[in-house]
Amino acid sequence: MTTPTDALFSAADTALRTLFAPPRATHPTPRPASPDRELTNEDKRLSAALMRVNHAGEVCAQALYTAQALSTPDPALRAHFKRACAEETDHLAWTKRRLDELGSRTSLLNPLWYAGAFGIGLVAGRLGNAVSLGFVVETERQVEAHLMSHMDRLPAGDQTSRAIVAQMAADEVSHAVDAQKAGAMELPGPVKDLMRAAARVMTTTAHYV
Repeated sequence: MTTPTDALFSAADTALRTLFAPPRATHPTPRPASPDRELTNEDKRLSAALMRVNHAGEVCAQALYTAQALSTPDPALRAHFKRACAEETDHLAWTKRRLDELGSRTSLLNPLWYAGAFGIGLVAGRLGNAVSLGFVVETERQVEAHLMSHMDRLPAGDQTSRAIVAQMAADEVSHAVDAQKAGAMELPGPVKDLMRAAARVMTTTAHYV
């Protein structure tokens, strides 16, 4: 049986690996059906900025799921969150690899994004299973919408980034559906608006920093 101390060490290990260790995907990086066209320096900068935002979002996902797993007393729900966290690691690895290919970097503020999302996850986990899962559903819906907006903004020639973003969006839909089936409640409108505002701060800042 996992003790509280074991759970804390596991959460700390996830944080350190997310922020400082190279992520390892369990599935291959999605590849496009057609090759990239030659990208200008401006194209590369735009693609890198958008993928940096997506990587920061995946850092937040790791923090959110880890905190929710830590705070829930329900073993089945804890396993659900840990499984989702592991699946999101693919996205973390894919976006990091694409940033490397574009000759760019991850957000310098990733520790801040992680801490903020972890705090939200702890609060959500303490409010009960339905609320905690409701946060997952709303988060994944907002992330899906955000990713699809990137499909409109990515350079037309950057088919590699487009393939990654498309697969990530499909996976987020699946995670939201899983959370709904597990008993998620619909969050109040003001809570959704607050989540959007917080996400807007992160995405706007991570685009540059």
